[in-house]
Amino acid sequence: MEMRELAVVGGSFLSFHLLFFVVSPLLSSAVTPAYRRLPPSKLTEWNSRVVSTIHALIVGFFCLYILWFDDAVNVDPVWGDPKLVQINVAIACGYLLYDLVTVTCYWSTLGDGFFVCHHLAALYAYGYVLTRGVLPYFANFRLISELSTPFVNQRWFFEALSFPRSDTLVVANGVAMAVVFFLVRIAVMPPYYLRVVATFGTPAFHRLGLGAQTAWILSCICLDVLNTVWMYKIARGCYRVLTAHKTKRNQANNHND
Repeated sequence: MEMRELAVVGGSFLSFHLLFFVVSPLLSSAVTPAYRRLPPSKLTEWNSRVVSTIHALIVGFFCLYILWFDDAVNVDPVWGDPKLVQINVAIACGYLLYDLVTVTCYWSTLGDGFFVCHHLAALYAYGYVLTRGVLPYFANFRLISELSTPFVNQRWFFEALSFPRSDTLVVANGVAMAVVFFLVRIAVMPPYYLRVVATFGTPAFHRLGLGAQTAWILSCICLDVLNTVWMYKIARGCYRVLTAHKTKRNQANNHND
């Protein structure tokens, strides 16, 4: 790993801690006075989710920029020029390390075995991108999944602020969350794996070596198993919210009649 990537990882790690301890409390207090009335456990998770949302927006949109404009990576997905991807991955790795530390320190509030597995699998694979500059297209493509995170976090914010589940904003966010999560984590699987399979047997694939090949394939499978489990839970929750909203609307219409 070059000093540039190492510096980005370190800067990302420290910046996200600063957001967690300083920026989020100040910003959240200014946006909604209800923030100050939350119990300590919810304050911790609130700040964690604010940081998560900021990270997702930075990395997600940087990912789209690379996918749209970085021709070197798109033409050669295994060995293309990885400079921009390495910066994006370094930001993500700094966040993942920050989040692992935060989850460990506040395990009773934030602890989640699925997230730990997700973070470790991602770090394992991204380590090859940072140290060897391999698989830039595929590493960057995985980061598009972060674009669903703001909607997931917003659902939690609504619950923390005691918004009723039948509220129009809550319902709209729930539907958007389910749709975006499906698009960026589930619907992208077929084209992603088709591109993966297309590299099998090529000289570029053999140059990777067994270690990088294993890290790449195993981490993808682990992450997508987790994404599928989360999609199932989100779909169930979205269905319950829509059903409840429809029932309440029908009751209101019957009452008016």
